[in-house]
Amino acid sequence: MVILHAFLALVSGFAVTLALVTTLTALITRLVPSWAKTESKPQPGFPAVDLRPQPRGPGYAFVNLGSAFLSAAAGGYVTAWAAAANPLIHVLALALVVLALSALSALQSRGKQPVWYQLALVAITPIGVLAGGLVRLRVLGIL
Repeated sequence: MVILHAFLALVSGFAVTLALVTTLTALITRLVPSWAKTESKPQPGFPAVDLRPQPRGPGYAFVNLGSAFLSAAAGGYVTAWAAAANPLIHVLALALVVLALSALSALQSRGKQPVWYQLALVAITPIGVLAGGLVRLRVLGIL
């Protein structure tokens, strides 16, 4: 039962991070289309937009990096909140998972985005997870 609870804590934090990143990226792309250069493949009845927009300027890049940090922090907070015992271990595990997945994503999108942007995303997301987890620990009075 403890293992299941730990797994659910990690999955819930990751789901929150993924949902927020996806929603905020789509929102930024929709609200400020001049910031993102999107590739669309027209299909009958459906406007197609690439969900991985490429940064066109510093405005989009910094807003997207900020939203990625806040999304990761929310995921870290949720993981620490859902963890029954030792929330810091759960947050560190989520940070490692997010680091590995963002590194794989950066490797897959080589040449599509600037290197500094990819490195910043790889670094910012696990730091955001840790920050969110530490905020939860502060709320609990552990820190």
